[in-house]
Amino acid sequence: MKHALRFRSTLFAILAAFPLVFGTALAQDKPGAKPEAKPAAKPAAKPKPPVTDAEIRYQAGGSPLAKEDLHQDINPKAPQMTKPEFDRARQVYFERCAGCHGVLRKGATGKPLTPDITLARGTEYLKVFINYGSPAGMPNWGTGGELTEKEVDLMARYIQQTPPMPPEFGLAEMKATWKVIVPPEKRPKKKMNQYSTDNIFSVTLRDSGEVALIDGDSKKIINIVKTGYAVHISRTSGSKRYVYTIGRDGKVNLIDLWMEKPDNVAEIRIGLEARSVETSRAKGYEDRYAIAGSYWPPQFVIMKGDTLEPIIIASTRGLTVGDQEYHPEPRVASIVGSHSKPEFVVNVKETGRIMLVDYSDLGKSLTDAGRSLKVTVIGAAKFLHDGGWDVTKRYFLVAANQSNKIAVVDSKEGKLEKLIDVGKIPHPGRGANFAHPKFGQVWATGHLGDESISLIGTDPVKRKEHAWKVVQTLKGQGGGNLFIKTHPKSKNLWVDTPLNPDAKISQSIAVFDIGNLDKGPAILPIAEWAKVGEGAKRVVQPEYNKAGDEVWFAVWSAKNQESAIVIVDDKTRKLKHVIKDPKLITPTGKFNVYNTTHDIY
Repeated sequence: MKHALRFRSTLFAILAAFPLVFGTALAQDKPGAKPEAKPAAKPAAKPKPPVTDAEIRYQAGGSPLAKEDLHQDINPKAPQMTKPEFDRARQVYFERCAGCHGVLRKGATGKPLTPDITLARGTEYLKVFINYGSPAGMPNWGTGGELTEKEVDLMARYIQQTPPMPPEFGLAEMKATWKVIVPPEKRPKKKMNQYSTDNIFSVTLRDSGEVALIDGDSKKIINIVKTGYAVHISRTSGSKRYVYTIGRDGKVNLIDLWMEKPDNVAEIRIGLEARSVETSRAKGYEDRYAIAGSYWPPQFVIMKGDTLEPIIIASTRGLTVGDQEYHPEPRVASIVGSHSKPEFVVNVKETGRIMLVDYSDLGKSLTDAGRSLKVTVIGAAKFLHDGGWDVTKRYFLVAANQSNKIAVVDSKEGKLEKLIDVGKIPHPGRGANFAHPKFGQVWATGHLGDESISLIGTDPVKRKEHAWKVVQTLKGQGGGNLFIKTHPKSKNLWVDTPLNPDAKISQSIAVFDIGNLDKGPAILPIAEWAKVGEGAKRVVQPEYNKAGDEVWFAVWSAKNQESAIVIVDDKTRKLKHVIKDPKLITPTGKFNVYNTTHDIY
């Protein structure tokens, strides 16, 4: 970054003037604490490496709560703020800070910023660290050009105020947003179009609040469907008839692929901020239920699969693993459905707990007296995020990203199989399964915080000596990886790096030969092939077609710039096709119906 050298030198001078850095000062020095006896000298702790640009890009995303009208609770001990100042600071906080420090400022990935801590530090002290950041991971919002001097002062005063409490969002609020656009009885009894449902792609158009349904055979756009804002994921029902999407604003949409022109048939908002949706996949339960989890309020809801009518809501508030401290906002990060039993795997970020949710006895409606919900809670590691199944679909592997671990859950036995140390901030998406020439079946993850790619053995029967260990570490292009992908019919392993600060890296893709991994990756200039002119042109999320002979990439630029979908021949690694259209606004995730339904990656 252009201010990096000035930032570091100035920061170290500031740190010399203050006895404690921002992270430890806020976490440990509480007002009114009595002095304690000085402990015996210990070896100096290894300093935490500076936060990377990729981490800043990933953590500092805006929250939909920035648009909510939250109550200002005036704290007489805090610096004065007018209502307009408070509202502006609240907006900045949810746009820049909530992802790390939490909605209630009690700490998540970042340190707590509650008044009992911040008031003791004072405005001038806080301004220094908001302006210059810290090596422990605080971005330099002021010297980095993200906040003005006035906004730095505003935020220093704001985090000394009582955190505004967002409203809860329960059954009544959900019901008020629930809409059945086309009732099940009025929907087609058979598929009314000529598209191959198996090879349709649901493509997120992030900033327009839409998804593009694209025919994988003709490469033509079938329809642009209105959804929630910044759809995080599309999931498909067991019958492959329905596509479920969820926006970061908590809006769930149900799309019927059997219609002459596939479109929405139901919608609901399940919270104020969310990321994950899934459907019942076990035999006999196809299309019966859907589940969605929210960031705020911290909860999940199970709905009827064909109408999205909410059936039962469950809170995720509770105790963290390890220190067993109560956390008021453990966010639901990801959800997957078991293929072998009526169960959802719900991953709760801040507490580090994995919830196995049995949906076999939910009944048919809200009036069923016998409805019950059985939940098995497994302690794993803090900051659970995303993950996927091994090739057998018995074991689920999920990243505890800020803990730098992968947790392995045995879904058959309902227990934690292993915690595996990997690289810095693993971010596998669903990961990638393939047969390693030496170690047998493995599952792979890339990392946001470094260039490594970890291959984990997943065969405890035939390769017990390699199971649940990192058997090989590959070197990719650099940090900033979000997704890694292969296919059972492919000999390639594709790794993106859209959040890397180097444009050459973020605009290209690394591809490894599975039969010769030691050779290192070939680098393909995907963005250059798109020929879309100026823009960020970040290349994100490889996704295969049903046949496994094409790989689709999003070339993601700003809302006012041209983006594209680039399709590569998997065998030759040559450009096959480019999809361009003014309606393809900020494309990111792509989800092939067949591969998504069967969890093929």
